[in-house]
Amino acid sequence: MNYNTLPGTEIKVSKICLGTMTWGRQNTEEEAHQQMDFALENGINFFDTAELYPIPPRAEEQGDTERFIGTWFKKRNNRNQVILASKIAGPAGFTQHIRTDKNYSKKTIDAAIENSLKRLQTDYIDLYQLHWPERPTNFFGKRGYAYQKGDHWEENFEEVLDALQAHIKKGTLRYIGLSNETPWGTMKFIGAASEQRPRVRTIQNPYSLLNRTFETGNAEVCHREDVGLLAYSPLAFGVLSGKYRGGTQPEKARLTLFPHYDRYSSDPCKQAVEAYFELAQKNGMSLTQLALAFVNDRPFVTSNIIGATNLEQLKENIGTAQLQLSPEVLEEIDKIHEAIPNPST
Repeated sequence: MNYNTLPGTEIKVSKICLGTMTWGRQNTEEEAHQQMDFALENGINFFDTAELYPIPPRAEEQGDTERFIGTWFKKRNNRNQVILASKIAGPAGFTQHIRTDKNYSKKTIDAAIENSLKRLQTDYIDLYQLHWPERPTNFFGKRGYAYQKGDHWEENFEEVLDALQAHIKKGTLRYIGLSNETPWGTMKFIGAASEQRPRVRTIQNPYSLLNRTFETGNAEVCHREDVGLLAYSPLAFGVLSGKYRGGTQPEKARLTLFPHYDRYSSDPCKQAVEAYFELAQKNGMSLTQLALAFVNDRPFVTSNIIGATNLEQLKENIGTAQLQLSPEVLEEIDKIHEAIPNPST
């Protein structure tokens, strides 16, 4: 396994990060423990979770993903071997079961961190992220920003950072990051940082062969402001594994169980998948290997968050850390991207 430095810190994180959002819906506690065991044994020291998980979110399971990690820490007594990231859920209609006051106020942040620490059975979180912006904007992979006339939102970047800084001083948090954020929002948080307010170190946004919108704006922010991308959905809900090609619906697969997660199911996405599949086959790789190897070595990516529902998938995903695509293959990828740019919706 190769490791990158979390920007602005001395922390080394594995190039592959273990995503956890299926634990509690598609995976049992035992399966989650098996995945963490396997990941750690194979060099992954970076786990990402959230108070919202598992996904799709429901009141019945909310927080179970963090609980599974907590019971694993207690059972293995190995908290010091893992760089742990979690997130606070923002305002959205599907978070009503978490709290009624959903803004990023000090009260909300304090309660969210306290509850996550209890579920995780730890006294600190290495990287704490705002799961999505509090303000109305485009996130969760949405391509464009649509201004809503009459929209009113009061900026509170300093207040949010002050609330997070209080936890950094207490030692319950080490560093902070953003998620599903835009270039404007990222720069506002960076600009609000000071000697008394923490600086964001990472941004967790979707990035894959089917969604390279991060390259417009956010990639330059990462480069010039020393922020690292934690890429999520690098396999586009599993679409870039090729398992849904030709209309196939594998039993217990994510899009078979939850077809409304159709961001990567459009006809342009299917056309792009076929083109990338042919490229992978021509170069002796699986589509999964091509897709993950592409994300792994982008210069703005600190870690690639992979999710798996079984150990066979996890093994293949981890193995891509050792793959490096040739300039010729990268050129072919860009040709496909130019013909079918960012087909996700």
